[in-house]
Amino acid sequence: MKVFIADDESYVLEGLKMIIDWKALGFTICGEAQNGEDALNKILELQPDLILLDIRMPKLTGIEIVKIAREKQFNGKFIIISGVSDFKYAQTAMRYGVDYYLTKPIDEDELANAVITVRDDLKKERTNKSTMLHYREKARDTILRDLLTGKADFLNFNSSDFHLNAPIYQVVVYEKYKQDDFHAIWSFADLLRVTNKDNNSFDNIHFQERDIILLKGDFAIDHFNQFLQHYDMGPQKLSPLDSLFLTYGRKIYSLEQVHYSYEDACSLLNRRFFCEQNQHFLSFEDLPKEEEFTYFLHSEECKGYYQLFADYIQSYNRRMVAETLKDLEKKLYYAKDNVMDIKYYLTDIYLQVKQIISHVYNTLDIPFPANSTVINLIESKYYLYEIILFFSEQFEIFMKAIGNSSSDSVLNDILHYINHNYKENLKLEGIAPLFGYNSSYLGKIFTKKTGESFNSYLDKVRIEKSCKLLLEDKLKVYEIAEQVGYKNVDYFHKKFKKQIGVSPAEYRKKQN
Repeated sequence: MKVFIADDESYVLEGLKMIIDWKALGFTICGEAQNGEDALNKILELQPDLILLDIRMPKLTGIEIVKIAREKQFNGKFIIISGVSDFKYAQTAMRYGVDYYLTKPIDEDELANAVITVRDDLKKERTNKSTMLHYREKARDTILRDLLTGKADFLNFNSSDFHLNAPIYQVVVYEKYKQDDFHAIWSFADLLRVTNKDNNSFDNIHFQERDIILLKGDFAIDHFNQFLQHYDMGPQKLSPLDSLFLTYGRKIYSLEQVHYSYEDACSLLNRRFFCEQNQHFLSFEDLPKEEEFTYFLHSEECKGYYQLFADYIQSYNRRMVAETLKDLEKKLYYAKDNVMDIKYYLTDIYLQVKQIISHVYNTLDIPFPANSTVINLIESKYYLYEIILFFSEQFEIFMKAIGNSSSDSVLNDILHYINHNYKENLKLEGIAPLFGYNSSYLGKIFTKKTGESFNSYLDKVRIEKSCKLLLEDKLKVYEIAEQVGYKNVDYFHKKFKKQIGVSPAEYRKKQN
């Protein structure tokens, strides 16, 4: 514990520092002063546990120091030392919360007994405070759990006592990005870097095997949105967010409805299987509505898919293999069935395709994986896109084993694919495996054959499509941007002006 000593007489000051063994009594002298003004400033700055204070000092008296310190919410203990044994002085001192009033000359035993009593009181207060904080924390966790599950009893707790009053709330749930990574992850609460004294900005809790953040107020939510915008294009490897996957529910304007935001975040967590490669967060806006879940897994649909894939493989039709895989992926996104049933469904499609090809080309040495290997591999995948890529790679192997293909025919298939799927979030890394190529190698072939990079060609197609939509004059500019594959309207403006020379609005006005 810390003790501060103030007396205007230097020899008395030195004597008070030496008269008792402060260290043996559990105290460290943290500061000293010889006038009242200096003493008050240092007391408020150092926040000592105990102050030994002369009553008569220049600039401010000891009584004035105690009065002002208490007005400024200082809660330390005071022992006043006075050369006058006046009852009125003592009475005034006690009224302002002085613990002991001792008269000079100081008796060593009397001072030691006073210090020991103050020390014991301080220890008791700390123990009580620690106990109260422990039970308060337990109560807070219970209340947060009840809020998240919609079971909170709002009549039996005061939300302001737990700093839960805010005009707006939002729930964030986070977990490891790589499920098989045994390294510790960053605490998302630490990454927010928001001042959070007494949990005023957010609460964090581990509940139902999930790490959960309850954001409270516009400042915390705005800071969270800035954080998301910073990582909009995906985090860099080994950056803090690279270790995390997070979901966040809708914004809520009533404490009683916080559970809706939590339910959103949990539902999104259950849909992690449908995320794209390197996707680290899902928004409540990404959650399909109940009426959008229109696809059901059934045997006839399964049969239709494996027959199509078998036909396209035998005809070396890479474009239709890629488009059918894309169609299957889209349908499964809106499937009512659970993830494991979807994996069984995909396993069945693959094994049936394998059976057809092996039966038709039984004289060829096609490197088919064992059925048990396929089953285990598909079951172990965390994401749908990984299974789709596995299909495309395997189907490419089948095609190469039963026939020949050239880079020209593959490129034509890719150009056709781009022209029909430009609205999607197309990337060379995602398209290359669909056609059985390494993305780096395909990029070189693409540039060599077309005279431009993949991204430049994609932008050209998108801008050409946007020009047609602008002339139809049915959609707003931001709607057209979304229609042609640009989520960011400002980025669309930039690309359009670079290619056409004028802004989209100017182009529309000019043509009309």
